Amino acid sequence: MESSTLLFGLATGIYAVLIIATFYAILTEDTNPTKTMAWLLVLLAVPAVGLILYYAFGYNPRKRRRSSVNYTNFKSEIFAKMPEIIKENTHTHKDKIPDEYLPIANLLEKSNDSNIFYGSDIEVITKGERKFEALIIDLNKARHHIHIEYFYFHKDEIGYRIREILMEKARQGVIVRFIYENIANIDVNPSFYYDMEDAGVKVLAFSKASLPWIRRKLNNRDHRKIVVIDGKTGYTGGMNIGEDYAFKWRDTHLRITGKGVYGLQYNFLHMWYESHGGIPDELEHYFPPSENYSDNLMQVVPEAPNSRYPYLLYASVNIVSNAKRYIYIQTPYYVPPDSLMQALKAAALSGIDVRVMLPSKADLFFMDPAIHSYYEESLSAGIRIYQYKAAFLHAKTLVVDDYLSVIGSTNMDLRSLEINFEINTYIYDEKIGKHNYDIFMKDLESCEEIILEEWLKRPWWKKMVQSVMRLFSPLL
Repeated sequence: MESSTLLFGLATGIYAVLIIATFYAILTEDTNPTKTMAWLLVLLAVPAVGLILYYAFGYNPRKRRRSSVNYTNFKSEIFAKMPEIIKENTHTHKDKIPDEYLPIANLLEKSNDSNIFYGSDIEVITKGERKFEALIIDLNKARHHIHIEYFYFHKDEIGYRIREILMEKARQGVIVRFIYENIANIDVNPSFYYDMEDAGVKVLAFSKASLPWIRRKLNNRDHRKIVVIDGKTGYTGGMNIGEDYAFKWRDTHLRITGKGVYGLQYNFLHMWYESHGGIPDELEHYFPPSENYSDNLMQVVPEAPNSRYPYLLYASVNIVSNAKRYIYIQTPYYVPPDSLMQALKAAALSGIDVRVMLPSKADLFFMDPAIHSYYEESLSAGIRIYQYKAAFLHAKTLVVDDYLSVIGSTNMDLRSLEINFEINTYIYDEKIGKHNYDIFMKDLESCEEIILEEWLKRPWWKKMVQSVMRLFSPLL
């Protein structure tokens, strides 16, 4: 009896120490106050569950510098293998950037050396059928290598078709490297990947075999969508591999030819290196010389939560704060961090035409009340909100003043802007800017605008649920 009492007292003491230590860790974490308060609320409301959730999902890699060393090592190794002619091809073109956009370009360049590339051919794709039709043709044309990295790679007809092409190309002697996000694809039987490896595909999970890896796997997800074929053609944007993206959802993707592909290649190889894949030799095959197809400028910019700063969040705030006429946004999740919310409201109150287009219903049931909790605040400041009715809107785009276009994998929420591994393209070009403006205006035809006076009439219980979810929105 005495021993059981002693054990109970010891367990209670350890539990109390752990709770106090966790409170200290949360309070001293270098993060925003809203996120700190959300974690404290969870820990107070459900202490035991809160402990598990915090140590699984509350990890902040920006406080640890080991990954910065990893990037330095990667950069040193890859540049040592690059021929001089390739280094010249990746030289920046800041002199071509208008003065008002130069601060944004400078900021983005600091995120894993995101250079400015000149002269790419860029196709903006808004239909899944077109993306997969073009992708299949390009994959079948591959002669040297295929690099492919997706958040979701579904086991449906589209997924199996793409997998078969990758396997066949590997059998033909093409180098195929494949990175998959292990948590997002947890329902995929390992045999799906073993069959690929048996055919010669080099397969890596987004992971590392260490305790920090366990927490990174759970929280810092690889949300990127990248394809590079022979270093000449690339794909990136919002579409994963699956039938929803091919036939059902409204999404936006890019097909890139030319020097802009270098940015996709560089970031894929970095992720391959991070996943213990090493750096291939003879890099001239991966960064081949390219002609100029246009006069546009673009940066391919990663969000890496193990970098020193959240560059995509800072860039978003910078872009919104410096807009002159309009800011048009498409996103499936509208749960902006405080700094971005304040910038959006300030822009709207200053007379800038700020519009946000969202799906009429989120794909995750708990996201709707969190998203809706931002409507009243936004509408009151003059931000116009539209709900897309024709299909689920999965596009992640921003267009500003008929010039700057942002298209990528990043949602407008804390998870994408600070926690996940993401990839965005920033395109400085009037022609493409006007094209993206036209796409937004065309999509408005399938939207219902949310009017403040009507929104204020929603039932009290909905307001209550939304307010509660607002408290936890930094953790979603």
